[in-house]
Amino acid sequence: MSQSATLQRVQAVDFYGRVEEEVREHPNGTALLFLYCAGNPSGTEAELAEVQSFVNQLTGVNGEVLHDANTGVSAVTLPGYTLDAAHYQALLLKQHLQGRFEQADPRITLAALTEAPPRQTLKQMSETARLSTSSDIHIFTQEEADSGQNRILIVDQDATVREFLQIRLAMQGYETLEAVDGLEALELIPKWEPDLVLTELNLHGIDGLPFIHHIQQLDVKEPPKIVVLTEKRVEQTISQCFQNGVDDYVTKPFSPVELDARIRRCLH
Repeated sequence: MSQSATLQRVQAVDFYGRVEEEVREHPNGTALLFLYCAGNPSGTEAELAEVQSFVNQLTGVNGEVLHDANTGVSAVTLPGYTLDAAHYQALLLKQHLQGRFEQADPRITLAALTEAPPRQTLKQMSETARLSTSSDIHIFTQEEADSGQNRILIVDQDATVREFLQIRLAMQGYETLEAVDGLEALELIPKWEPDLVLTELNLHGIDGLPFIHHIQQLDVKEPPKIVVLTEKRVEQTISQCFQNGVDDYVTKPFSPVELDARIRRCLH
């Protein structure tokens, strides 16, 4: 490997494999940074060159800069860096890009690793940067890595909505199951024990607040979090849902990025 960072563009199918290889090459530990330029999702040649130049000027760092052209996410390895030291450099990189490019809006996820995590965890880190709604540097924790095991039950009578949510949540590493109505959901929850129920209020059989109440009365080890995703915008309905223990309330049409963030907040 060269003594300075070399920008490499890789297809999505190879991207995480290459990142995994880079982490493995540093058994004494490396900081890993995922960068997404929200103001320019595809990443310009100039911006990528600036990232490479920034890493190259770090003394004694035998790092790599990898870029996935399909998602616009770049991965940067900083071998030997502690989390604090890497966080400081990430702040400098962010300021550098913002100073060089007027429209730059870098979103950064950072972690310090002593071993290569599972590929699914790398995908989670990458997606956390790409889907971030905050400009703050995000420190990726083991708790978030474990969220890949979180189960989400999707309850909606619209097959198109269920399919979209299933694909979206699977990309975040969640395990999902679908129910077409409230009665089916109430049968599945005790058997499958989801961590969160993402539900419409307009359902066949049983719906609205009675459905929410029945979820909370089920005999399960730990009641699931409840996020309502609905077309109902009546203020009284929203207020009643929160009064009855709903954890969050999102109205349709909705922002997928915002929904991602709200689900993360509920589960952590």
